[in-house]
Amino acid sequence: MTRAPGGEKPPHHDSGEGGSGALRKRVVYFAVALSLVTYIDRVAMSQAAPFVAREFALTKIEVGWIFSAFALAYSLFEIPGGWMSDHFGPRPVLLRIVSWWSLFTAATGWAWNYGSILAVRFLFGAGEAGCYPALTRLFQTWLPADQRARAQGYMWLSSRWAGALTPVLALALIRLVSWRFAFQVFALAGMLWVLAFWLGYRPAGGQAAASQTARHVSWAVFFRRPTVLLLFAQYFAVSWGWSFYITWLPTYVLEGRGAGEALASLLSTLPLFFGGFGCVAGGLLIPVLARRWTRAAARGALGAAGCLAAGLLLVISLRMTDARAALVVIALASFSNDLALAPAWDACSDTGGRWTGSLSGAMNMAGNFAGFLAPATIGHLLTWSGQNWAWPFSISAVFYLLGCLAWLGIKARGERDYLTEL
Repeated sequence: MTRAPGGEKPPHHDSGEGGSGALRKRVVYFAVALSLVTYIDRVAMSQAAPFVAREFALTKIEVGWIFSAFALAYSLFEIPGGWMSDHFGPRPVLLRIVSWWSLFTAATGWAWNYGSILAVRFLFGAGEAGCYPALTRLFQTWLPADQRARAQGYMWLSSRWAGALTPVLALALIRLVSWRFAFQVFALAGMLWVLAFWLGYRPAGGQAAASQTARHVSWAVFFRRPTVLLLFAQYFAVSWGWSFYITWLPTYVLEGRGAGEALASLLSTLPLFFGGFGCVAGGLLIPVLARRWTRAAARGALGAAGCLAAGLLLVISLRMTDARAALVVIALASFSNDLALAPAWDACSDTGGRWTGSLSGAMNMAGNFAGFLAPATIGHLLTWSGQNWAWPFSISAVFYLLGCLAWLGIKARGERDYLTEL
């Protein structure tokens, strides 16, 4: 096995059995902290959007494209980021990409017109791409198989609660120092993480995480496997529905439900807050259900049930006249959506093996391609339909149904899956 520069490889690499308990905990702590930073930086734009739109005189369609510029870059650079974490190891990749996106978080506040903010958000998305594939590769490297789903649950809990707190934090900060300076503050959090990770995570001996096999990933192997294609399909489906929560939801509460700015900011936190519980529930339930079934069956049941419930709840929310009650139902839809997160990323670890970074990057690319299409599509739908919010909700419900069907067909068979044997 050839060492890749800057990587790390514990004993018994493929089974994830290496590494001391202290180092395993540190890996999870760093992942949770980075997930927090990631979503603070990402969700802040949803609160800044009304202020940016007023300053630059933007239309709904232009605001939608600002959201979509991030998602497009994030999608395009997922596979390169995942491949690099397999090839070079997650440590150097994470140090570089977090530094990059922190720079462009700050640069968001330096924009001077629509074109400049569109370009900056694209470059910001390119930086964040690869973060979760690299963290999943880190878990696959250091954590035993039965601990990875739980770690994924806590990591995604952090992201959702960061997204839930960010609207309130961002609005207060924007009112205090302006939307431009608020992004400088958010950028500082990323740079502090880089410093802490550089000092606090130094695997012994600088051993490599990536093998020669990871250098020669056969994409044909990935794309001709039904399990892999269905993983991509379900992640596209849930990401379409979920992207609404971090892009258009504050606008929906403000304009579609007639809430004031303060109430809209508060209510828009509920879906992400409930989603965090869904992430943890999915991560904790997989090993519990696996004792009765298999891990693959447990993942499939949680993913399918979560997608089906999310779609039904979104449709129910449209029938509710009270804004607060409707947002509680939407929050329950977000909880159901996020039941599928830990199963999806755990399936990537089992199916991908030493190619976990590449496979999870490809899956996340599919999801973020939905994140690219959805905000712009919603902007066009709202313009075309005269602000009829039933359209985006109904389309999301259809995608959730498709995600449920995809989960019913997923058969990632466990730690020694066929991809790791090729």
